[in-house]
This record gives sequence, structure tokens and C-alpha cells, in this order.
Amino acid sequence: MSTRVVITGGAGFLGSLLARRLLASPISCGGGKAERVGELVLVDLVAPPADLVSDGRVRSVVGELESTVAGLGDVDAVFHLAGVVSGAAEADFDLGLRTNVDGTRAVLEYARGHRVPPVLVFSSSLAVFGIDPAVGPLGPVGDDTLPRPQTSYGIQKFIGEQLVADYTRKGFVRGRSVRLMTVSVRPGKPNAAASGFLSGIIREPVAGQRAVCPVPPDTPVALSSPRRTLAGIVLAAEVDDETWGSRTAMNLPGLTTTPREMAAALDRVVGAGTSELIDWTDDPVIAPMVRGWPADVLARRAERLGLTAESSVDDIVRAYLADNPGTAR
Repeated sequence: MSTRVVITGGAGFLGSLLARRLLASPISCGGGKAERVGELVLVDLVAPPADLVSDGRVRSVVGELESTVAGLGDVDAVFHLAGVVSGAAEADFDLGLRTNVDGTRAVLEYARGHRVPPVLVFSSSLAVFGIDPAVGPLGPVGDDTLPRPQTSYGIQKFIGEQLVADYTRKGFVRGRSVRLMTVSVRPGKPNAAASGFLSGIIREPVAGQRAVCPVPPDTPVALSSPRRTLAGIVLAAEVDDETWGSRTAMNLPGLTTTPREMAAALDRVVGAGTSELIDWTDDPVIAPMVRGWPADVLARRAERLGLTAESSVDDIVRAYLADNPGTAR
């Protein structure tokens, strides 16, 4: 027996990492028997990396979600990672709604049509939490803290969480929503995410290039390495329904730090003076968005499942160097 899986956003950074993990090791969907992946369908606006396309088990489907997912056939698991990132969703309201809300509904409707409800993992975000001006400062946020999104992206992700919960309640899918922390360090070129600089201030100086930090040095942020983020996404698909528990979204663990601490870790791990390549420029659009996100995130449910955050920024930098050899100048 083998497992059939769909990844939306399968050509992106996390989607490609997940695809390689699923092709390399068996997966247990919803607590069932661990089986190898026999077919992996990657849905995105662009084709996936060459190493994935060359694997005979991979099928690439290029196009918008609403026009592609309906004809994919039944699968055992759906990982819904596709979406418009924070900065782009804020800049283009209609694009954010179309991709993050209408696209998510299209994926859920596709899953609803299965003969056997599939496991569906939805990647949400810590951006569902925000500082409501009428309420005041945001303290530690747990799995059951009331989300008060203050950006279009956060609202769209929260809508997605509620849709997944309702489709699960109705028995259409076995849904699991996971709230991702800011993933750092992402390799490659910068994207339109407001949090993208939290990769850039490590990635660019490592390569000998200048980077811009658009928030004050002591701004608290919550980070997760790609390794730990991937572990949370996979585990969400593998546990059985009882172990997963509540239909509400689960926070993935994050490391609380600041850009100043990230710069210091860069100097310790890569070499003294590396952080001098960071330009500190307060951005009037990005800075308020980032300051509105929580930095003190409680992840009790995830911890009970054995998930943990990286122990230090130094470890995050070391993981980036290990996973991306040849990037240092």
C-alpha cells in the first residue's frame, strides 16, 4: 500500500521542504499505518524545483487553486500551504481575499468531495493575534487566546482556521490548523512577507551582502527554524484525531528574541563584525505590523505532542549554514 498526498504551495520554500520529507520517509496519516508516498501532487502557480519534478512519484499541477484542485481525485492527506503572504495581502486586498479565503474554501470543497474524509493540515499564522487599540497591550498568547487580527492577512488566516474547524465538525475533513511562527532563516530571494527581514538580516550578511532591518533593534519577535516548522506540520498530519484534540488551531513553538540578539548571534556564529552589514531603518509600514504581532507565544498543545522551539538564535544560524552549504561568503 502507498499514500497519495496533495501539497498546495508545493513549489514554495516550505512546500518543497515538505515534499522532500514525504518522498524520503513514510508518513502515518491521522494515526494510521506508516506508508510510503506513492504519488505526491504539488499544486502551485509555478513548477516545483527540478529535483522534485524528476521524481517519478511527483505530479506538478500549475495554476490557480480554484481552477486546479477540483480535478485532483481522492487523496489521503492535503497540506494546504498556499497563500499570499502578509505584506502582499495588506497591499492588495482583493488578491489576499481571492487567494487566502476563496482559495482555502476551494481546497476544503475539494476535500469535502472525497469518499473518505482526508487529513487536512492548514498553515495558519501568529498574525491571527494582534494588539486591539480598544483592548491594550498583548500579553502571552496561548492556543485558546482570542485572536484579534489587525491586518488583512491575519484576518484571512483566522477565517481559514474557522472554515477548517467547521468542515471538520461536519465530518467533511479531518482538519488540523497549525499557527506558524516567523520562519527564519529562509534561503533564496526575499519575498513580500512583512516578516521577511527576519531571514534577510541573517541570510544577506552571511553572503557578504547588506540587509535592512525595518524595526527597532529591541523589537520582540517569535521565530521558528525551517526544521522545527516542518516537524510541526508533519506531526499535525500524523497524529490521530483524539490525540490532536480541539478543532481550534494549535500554536507551533517559537523562540522569543529580538533583531539585536539575532545580530549578536550572527557575529558569534559567522564571525565578528558580520552584523555591521545590517542597516537599521525604521519602516513606517512594516514596523507597526511587526510590533502588533505576539512575541511571547505559549504552545502547550504542541509541547505535549513533543514539539519544541530552537533553544537559541545561534542554533538557528547554525542550522541555516548546515542546510545551505556554500551560502557563506
